[in-house]
Amino acid sequence: MKVGSLDRIGLRRKPKQERSIQRLDHILSAAAALIAEKGVSAMRMTELAVAAKVPIGSVYQYFPEKAAIVKALFDRHALALQTRIAEAFASVHSVDHALEVLVATIDWHYADYRNDAAYLGIWMGTETDHDLLLLNIEHSKRIADIFQDTVRRVAPELSAADMQARSYLFSHLLGASIRLAVVSEDSLARRILDEWKRLIRTAFLSPVAA
Repeated sequence: MKVGSLDRIGLRRKPKQERSIQRLDHILSAAAALIAEKGVSAMRMTELAVAAKVPIGSVYQYFPEKAAIVKALFDRHALALQTRIAEAFASVHSVDHALEVLVATIDWHYADYRNDAAYLGIWMGTETDHDLLLLNIEHSKRIADIFQDTVRRVAPELSAADMQARSYLFSHLLGASIRLAVVSEDSLARRILDEWKRLIRTAFLSPVAA
């Protein structure tokens, strides 16, 4: 986890030394494993300390409450997704290539959520928890910025203002559609994702009507 990102998640104490950062990551990894097993609501701070093999004081040293742990896990996963998407779009060289890369991100997003019960539970919480919602909006904005940078490079003729709004909209809907697919029966999930891909191919980089 990057230290600069910790201001967003309400830590009681920000780690400064590498050893402290590693301990924080270790606690978060143990929390993710417990959430995958029991769900967010059933996780307890005391059992997290046992699972992480640290004193309970070490947990409370960083996290004043369970909600702060959930936000930290969300942020850690969101940063990993942002890095992966940025790397995927860095080599995009044309409109068609951009669309294919965007469509490909849907498949690996879906696979990630389908195979990770901890992060699925946390991301589903963005629909009901105000703090997680705000973090998710910020995450959507960062992904939208990556989309916009790509559009400026491969399709500079498109309206910058219109593509800003479209990138933000598509970024936010990307996560929502994948979460819907993950909680749907598999054949329906595939149809949902196929429809979303079709919409991306036909609308995302199409010229804006006058």
